[in-house]
Amino acid sequence: MSFTSHMIASLKHNKRERVSAFEKLKNFKEGNNIQVKFNKKASSYQLKKIREKLTTENRIRNRRNLLILVIVMSVIIYVVGFVKL
Repeated sequence: MSFTSHMIASLKHNKRERVSAFEKLKNFKEGNNIQVKFNKKASSYQLKKIREKLTTENRIRNRRNLLILVIVMSVIIYVVGFVKL
């Protein structure tokens, strides 16, 4: 019973009208779909602080990722080269 009900539901869903990719491109209006507004203003000092904070966070994250990569690669090299299976 469930097989036939799933088949009927699938046929119902397949009947819907689809929009072609060409119609989507034709109806696309640049600038109307993406609107970003910021009501709050930041001073140049605040922007500089934010930029410095982001660069330090990125530097720390990159160092951590590099350290993890080096450790994993050294373990892989050790296992491939020295461990007898």
